[in-house]
Amino acid sequence: MTFSIAGYCSKTNQLGIAITTSSIAVGSRCPWARAGVGAVSSQNITLPSIGNMVLDRIETGAYAPEGLSSVMENMEFNEYRQVIAIDTKGNSAHYSGKFTLGTNSVARGKNCVAAGNLLKSTKLPGVMIKTFEDNSSATLPERLLMSLESGLYEGGGEMGPTHSASLLVVDKEPWPLVDLRVDWNDVDPVKELRELWTAYEPQMLDYLLRAKYPEGAPSFGVPGDE
Repeated sequence: MTFSIAGYCSKTNQLGIAITTSSIAVGSRCPWARAGVGAVSSQNITLPSIGNMVLDRIETGAYAPEGLSSVMENMEFNEYRQVIAIDTKGNSAHYSGKFTLGTNSVARGKNCVAAGNLLKSTKLPGVMIKTFEDNSSATLPERLLMSLESGLYEGGGEMGPTHSASLLVVDKEPWPLVDLRVDWNDVDPVKELRELWTAYEPQMLDYLLRAKYPEGAPSFGVPGDE
């Protein structure tokens, strides 16, 4: 039903999640990231509050493995959850309860962790990890998106079609640097997510400048904006 990757860039300290699923609007409830803290994906039978609960633990001093385990160990219905997490030291963690759906799998790599459920193959997370590690010169958003694409097109994807996808990356500000979502696509939400990223990437830093330095920020280039 869902597969995702969480990643950290040691060069920029950016953190992020790329995710896709068969249900609607995955970006509204599964990926969570906090600048200077960590990134979490709460999936399978999702409890959205897990994301911020784990990030709160990390922010108060826990590493990702400790933060995730402290949240999940005594949580009601924890056996229905699948969660991945990463922190700004590159420490990663994962949890898959015994009721995680269908064929499910997890893989960890350098500064990344991937997981999925209802997969066609257990190899999918490993394919995503290899893509992330093999493209270390690319930006974090690009690496995450490439990894998601490889999971879908090379790793086999899910048992059924995917319908939504999301790319979430945080940098230094309390708001996301990248927060792109495809809430519903009948054919290929990951392809549409790639199209969104291709359109957004050239403008990404302009939006940051407009937020922080509006007096000298680039114009929008729309009618009436002089």
